[in-house]
Amino acid sequence: MRFAIETLGTRGDVQPYIALAKGLMARGHEVQLAAPVQFTDTAAEHGIPFAGLSGEFLALLDTPEGKAAVAGGKGFSAGFKLLKHMRPFMMRLLDEEWRAVRSFRPDVLVYHPKSFGSPDMAAALGVPHVLASPLPGFTPTGAFPSPMLPFASLGPFNRMSHAFAIHGARLLFAKDLKAWRATTLGLSGETARKPAAGTLYAYSPAVLPKPGDWGPDVLVTGYWFLDSPAWQPDEALESFLTAGPPPVYFGFGSVPGIDPAAMAGTILEALEVTGKRGLLAGGGGAIGKVDASARAFFLGAAPHDRLLPRASAAVHHGGAGTTAASLRAGLPTQIVPFFGDQPFWGKRVAALGAGPAPLDLKTLSAAGLAKALEAMDATAMRARAAELSTAIAKDRGVEAATKFLERLSVTSR
Repeated sequence: MRFAIETLGTRGDVQPYIALAKGLMARGHEVQLAAPVQFTDTAAEHGIPFAGLSGEFLALLDTPEGKAAVAGGKGFSAGFKLLKHMRPFMMRLLDEEWRAVRSFRPDVLVYHPKSFGSPDMAAALGVPHVLASPLPGFTPTGAFPSPMLPFASLGPFNRMSHAFAIHGARLLFAKDLKAWRATTLGLSGETARKPAAGTLYAYSPAVLPKPGDWGPDVLVTGYWFLDSPAWQPDEALESFLTAGPPPVYFGFGSVPGIDPAAMAGTILEALEVTGKRGLLAGGGGAIGKVDASARAFFLGAAPHDRLLPRASAAVHHGGAGTTAASLRAGLPTQIVPFFGDQPFWGKRVAALGAGPAPLDLKTLSAAGLAKALEAMDATAMRARAAELSTAIAKDRGVEAATKFLERLSVTSR
């Protein structure tokens, strides 16, 4: 079978789909992954046929407008502020996706929620489409509200809240999408978009169980991890890791720097107060560079699967991928959410007993962070993190997803 996989976003939005592509190829299927051009080398490293898409979406995060959206909003509001700035290049991006999909001629189109033109492309080709997401929120449920909204529960309105994530982007670009469907895809207004043939959620049911009101066409597979077994720390990092107790990991993924020097200062002060050591990952720039010392070590980036098992705890933004990695490593996890689904994962980790309540970025202080570092030493919290690690290790996320897609392919022929 031929599977086209469409995804947009940062590293956490791309790595799981590379893992899925590898799983499908290992079972003899043909795959094409379309993702931002910044991930060309990563795809090549893993032998994945790749169609590079415009990198403007990622570049947006580093613009003043992108940073302002991250700094000024939480959850749903921040995401929509970013979407508004995407309008100038969104139609070009849809055209690039369509060229990649049309030339590949897939039997099934698998897509990240950000690739919201994928159902239309599948309709134009007459093939089924499957939504594949690293976070929930695209299948209505009464069990919890949309992860894009800053509420722990909306009670009877939980199910209704998911409409924002499901339809929001298409409503925002409704006029442009209508024209694109007609002129580029040749779909008339009467040509209905078929519902997804299935939905895959790439997180562990131990972290968030499948709600009872989801049907058999929805599968919570377990995480899709992309490991880096060949990676080794350089001499300086290895020396730091072995020079004292396991350090606390601090990293905010691809989130851009709002005030990186201040963030680094807050972390260093909290480490000094608690007597702990820290690994500070610069990532997208949210943490400023610091001089190496016995207390702290700064690195640009490193694969989570190799680095986090050598840490004692984790403090991060709560991106779906980083949350998966810290829980997989059995680390007590403190989340400091910036935007999007990050507050949702922060509340979820706390509810599971694997970390303290999320810290508010706008009021983050060295004293508050130090208190969180000490809280993560609690025996019960460490035990709960270890239990989740054991449960996650039993998942076979990529295998479950590939088998689901194979069954779908057979029934859709």
